[in-house]
Amino acid sequence: MLAASVLVPTAQAAPNGSSASLARTSDNKIQSTAAGESYWTPERMAAAIPAEAPATVKTTSAPQPSGRAGSIAGAAPSVKVQNQQAQGIGVMLNESQTVGKVYFTNPVNNLNYVCSGATVNSGKKKLVQTAGHCVHGGSGGQWMRNWVFVPRYRNGARPFGTWSAYQLTARTAWINSSSSDEDMGIVIMQTLGGNSIANVVGGNGLRWNWGYSVAVTILGYPAGPPFTGELQYFCQGTTWNGHGQQVRAWCNMTGGSSGGPWLQEYNDQNGLGYINSVVSHRHGDPAQMDGPYFDNDIKSLYDFAESLSP
Repeated sequence: MLAASVLVPTAQAAPNGSSASLARTSDNKIQSTAAGESYWTPERMAAAIPAEAPATVKTTSAPQPSGRAGSIAGAAPSVKVQNQQAQGIGVMLNESQTVGKVYFTNPVNNLNYVCSGATVNSGKKKLVQTAGHCVHGGSGGQWMRNWVFVPRYRNGARPFGTWSAYQLTARTAWINSSSSDEDMGIVIMQTLGGNSIANVVGGNGLRWNWGYSVAVTILGYPAGPPFTGELQYFCQGTTWNGHGQQVRAWCNMTGGSSGGPWLQEYNDQNGLGYINSVVSHRHGDPAQMDGPYFDNDIKSLYDFAESLSP
């Protein structure tokens, strides 16, 4: 892998501050696996625009851990899937099969966008972690539509297929106020070929309340110049508090990397690590980026998404 410079309808609300919506197509129908695959033609994928968080970000509180450090272990794939498209596509340096390219349509302007995301392990094996602005437009916005995830996408190749969303979840503080402290999203995926996604590509672990200074590997698909969005890139370094309840790192990835995981203890042999934040936005310095600090809120969102997973 190439390296970047270091570092609506059917909506539900829950008491823990998370909300959800069944995944929909552009014409407001419940999204099926077939609908997701058929909508995302190579032409639409190539024309999709890099998604970025709003330029004006809002913080809601001072930096502080909010409880005891917690951790969920990752899991290796348990199902071997034969895919002709994967033939001859070797793994690049630090490239992970758990990380993929996200595609969706914003119903407000009906434009197609790209983000990044990564699987996270759970009992039902169906969850993908991304940024809140990759599932919902924030204050004044709506839930995204035609939402799909393509693990280890590269130059048009989809070695593990195209996975359609079943249900989108995000923090209500993001949905109502565009709070960048809460720019977190988790998507419940439909099965593909009878398999759940984490069983096919593996699922990363999850960590929260681990402090603002941790060593991470950031993975994603930057699509704004000078990047093309066709390759998975990485940055590595140690984080620090950026502002509010957010972490900051040296990384010059551009739009399209939004939602990409910040992984502790990343193992480039199996493509697994512990997700400790996701790419959210940047301020003035193009060589730095911010992500939400993972505190108890991410565990609440994770539990909420898992409870809705069929």
